[in-house]
Amino acid sequence: MSEESRSLFDAFRGETDSTVFGVGALLTIFAIGAIAARPDATGKALTAANTFLWREFGWLYLWAMFFAVVFCLWLLVGPWGKIKLGDPDEEPEFTFFQFFAMLFSAGLSTGLVFYGPAEALFHYDSAPPFLSASAESGAIIPGAVQYTMLHWGISPWAAYLTVGVTIAYYVHRRDAPIKPSTIFAPFIGVSNLDKDWVKFLDIGMVVVSVGGVAVSLGFVVTQFMSGLSYNWGLQFGDLGTLLITVGLTVGFTVSAALGVKKGIRRVSSFNMYLFTMLLVVAFIFGPTAFLLNLGSEAFGGYVANFIEMSLFSNVENGSEWVGAWTVFYWAWWFSFAPMIGIFIARICRGRTIRQIVFAGLVGTSVASFPWFVIMGGSSLWVQSNGQVDILGIVSEYGIEVAGFPLFEQIMPFGQVFSALYLLLVLTFLITTVDSTTLSLAMFTTGGNSNPPTANRIAWGVLVGLLTSLLLITGGLAALKDLVVLVGLPIAIVVGFCIVGLTMELEQRYPVLLTERYGSDAEEEPESVSLVGYLSTRRAESSSD
Repeated sequence: MSEESRSLFDAFRGETDSTVFGVGALLTIFAIGAIAARPDATGKALTAANTFLWREFGWLYLWAMFFAVVFCLWLLVGPWGKIKLGDPDEEPEFTFFQFFAMLFSAGLSTGLVFYGPAEALFHYDSAPPFLSASAESGAIIPGAVQYTMLHWGISPWAAYLTVGVTIAYYVHRRDAPIKPSTIFAPFIGVSNLDKDWVKFLDIGMVVVSVGGVAVSLGFVVTQFMSGLSYNWGLQFGDLGTLLITVGLTVGFTVSAALGVKKGIRRVSSFNMYLFTMLLVVAFIFGPTAFLLNLGSEAFGGYVANFIEMSLFSNVENGSEWVGAWTVFYWAWWFSFAPMIGIFIARICRGRTIRQIVFAGLVGTSVASFPWFVIMGGSSLWVQSNGQVDILGIVSEYGIEVAGFPLFEQIMPFGQVFSALYLLLVLTFLITTVDSTTLSLAMFTTGGNSNPPTANRIAWGVLVGLLTSLLLITGGLAALKDLVVLVGLPIAIVVGFCIVGLTMELEQRYPVLLTERYGSDAEEEPESVSLVGYLSTRRAESSSD
């Protein structure tokens, strides 16, 4: 063994939490191995379990996400938003653009490319019951985009931010380790986070995180191969699938190994430039006037009906549609919230809570809504006008290819933009998986914000191997159901975050205000607590 290899191994062994890493890795291998051994039987069992949950506990998912949105809006506009996560005079580690690019790329990533041209088409074809419009009619078109905005707008980010801000506050203000169990700090204290019984949450999140990353990687490999097959007629067997998965694994592992500044930041910034370029070109060459009108109407409906759509369960018709779409999405976002939250905590030091929430709620919506309007709206336009039967193509080739016939129809040099679209899929995948791989490395080293390179490489290799196994055996869909199944307990965890952070900031906000404003803190015009703030506003309203 060379001196460099020995040094990497010593760093890995010395800094890794052997319990969390070892038990988490073994449980993950066992769970994915069981799925790969009997994918059909396991898939049926997990699907049945998820169906039971959304039928019996769909209301819990809906209310948990709604309260997360309300809480984040309060952090955005209330007095707690001015709290800086770091020392009072500390500057942010990254520029706002760099911070936003990493946040956006890690949080939505491949799903944005995957569902951008397709989701509105599915709503157009299935007619969500809330909209009271017939399938494949002109009346359903704005509502189809409106529901896409609900599923990809501020709600998923509220789940991410609730967990992320909670962990970030304790990491950067109370010197807690950067790991999932830190969310319990308001209840057990920072000093007790190293107890063995607390590690069970971290171990559980290893399984969920690796499973989620494997699903994301598997979807991208599938989309990449489908794109090559649809556009250029290439076919792939097990060996081809393995080689592509290995290639992508090398890409995101190298990015994770390089770290945030050298790897993740650069790829994320490239993502945003490519994403913006494709968006602008699609807008210019697409049905521009139609998209402007559609976007205005869909966004207006989203704002006007947000509360009702968020809590709509369609009880009278058995809740099937809501369970298959909204509840499924909420479970999916909840399951990813801890690892995305940890990544948020890693990159946000030096920023205020308001800046973080603004980037997550407002910034990402400003970036993603035009994408869904332009890509989804263009798909609806060519489908409803009979120019291209994208639904028929999706039925034959899968949802992965929805964007390719669209680019061929609305853009000159469609093959060129299809290739760029595939490139965007790959770079988004790299930024998603490298950020979550980094999160895995952080909380399997006891909360080290700069974990050893060997740890990051180990997780990257494990994710690649397990994804290859699932793709070859056909167990990817079953693993997706397993990840979604975990959404229910994490929805409850999100509730703990809301309660715990509220308790903490109610008690400590006056102290934090004094740190920032010194002896003049009592002259600060805004109230120092949630209760006081609401009382002040109520008194002002009464006097008016």
